[in-house]
Amino acid sequence: MTTLSERARPALDLAAAPVNPTGLRHPAFLLNAPFSYSTAVPNNIWMREYPADERPVNHHRAMVQFLNLQTCLAADALVYVLPTPRTTGLQDLVFTANLGIVPAHLPGANDVVIANFTSEPRRGETEVGVRFFESMGYRAHVAPHRFEGEADLKHLHDDVYVGGWGIRTDPAVYDWFERTFDMRVIRLEMTDPYLYHLDCSVFPLTSERTLVCTSAYRRSELDALAAHTDVVDVSVESSRIGLCNSVRLNRTVVNGSNLHDLEPGTEAHRLERAKNDELERVATDNGFDVTHIDLSEYHKAGADLSCMVMHLNRYSYTFPLD
Repeated sequence: MTTLSERARPALDLAAAPVNPTGLRHPAFLLNAPFSYSTAVPNNIWMREYPADERPVNHHRAMVQFLNLQTCLAADALVYVLPTPRTTGLQDLVFTANLGIVPAHLPGANDVVIANFTSEPRRGETEVGVRFFESMGYRAHVAPHRFEGEADLKHLHDDVYVGGWGIRTDPAVYDWFERTFDMRVIRLEMTDPYLYHLDCSVFPLTSERTLVCTSAYRRSELDALAAHTDVVDVSVESSRIGLCNSVRLNRTVVNGSNLHDLEPGTEAHRLERAKNDELERVATDNGFDVTHIDLSEYHKAGADLSCMVMHLNRYSYTFPLD
């Protein structure tokens, strides 16, 4: 027997409800608050070259900068925060772009591929990622070869992706992706230790146009990429300090910059200003605004903005620019 309140309750169209954030008609991202963030183990060239006495994390400053990033994204997107387990040693969990990738072309929006880390301090993150995504209802696949998430694999359009390999990711993993998920991966060999993930040198701006540090790659690789996207060249100087480490949020490019903390007249200030100007020119030419977030506390880990953001969907790439 139904009650009056049950009879008055409108019927829900469950078939129309998204089963997870990937199915939303809004941008959705995964972040991790820096509770376990540490620079104890220097696992890239940026960390090894950072002055050892300046490398320890200022945790208050790191949290303030994280909250600024979270607030910026949450203004137009759903932002999930990955719980930090009570486990020691997960110094890089805050860099969720390496945790995995949600393939954008698959029907149903239910699959995620979790990283198989090269870096020793990061290997415990795989189990964290599997548990989290399975709790959200995703089918979690662990990559069978070395693979460091969407930081090394970028969606271009349809079933076409660009994948970096050679430093943190094994090229064999892209054979597995293509077999398992019926997709095409254009492969770029990573050889510059300062551009050790693909997101340091490649940033898909739209479904048709991609920013690329072309001097980092062979002509044959660039020709293969240009068959699927318009390649916009960006300088190696700007790439090394984070131009491509950006995230698109609808019609805004969100980029990390600590320009206002740098002393005018120094080389660091000149390079940062040149990077920001280069990004501003490209963004303006393509109908985008630019927002900068100071994430300098994360430079101590050799990381920048895109490292801290995992896409749960690519809805921003459908946003009209007119």
